[in-house]
Amino acid sequence: MKYQVLKTVGAIALSLTLSQITNAKKDENIEVTPIQDVTHQELAAIYVLSEICPNQVSDQKQFEAGYKKLVTEYLPKEKDPVVALNLLSKQSSFKSILDEAKSDAKKAGDAKNKAICEDVATYNN
Repeated sequence: MKYQVLKTVGAIALSLTLSQITNAKKDENIEVTPIQDVTHQELAAIYVLSEICPNQVSDQKQFEAGYKKLVTEYLPKEKDPVVALNLLSKQSSFKSILDEAKSDAKKAGDAKNKAICEDVATYNN
């Protein structure tokens, strides 16, 4: 199950076009220290799950637990990984990457998104 979720997140991230992060104002930069080889595209794909999955799963608490575990595995050095990812999603330098992840999720369609969301919901088990 873990492999399937990671494979799916990786596939979504790989489908994103590599975009350069624009220079953001220093006062709005938030330092997120992902594990080695984690891209901002992968983090954006994971964040998008937090937006699309609440309407796709029946057990919200189970999804939140699985989502937290997934984010923690991608951002293990962060004190509160979910908060760190939420803050990153608000950075203007992350906007174009996040927009592409949202577009890719929309292109994937409801059935595929629902399957991914259900995988994340059971990821904590």
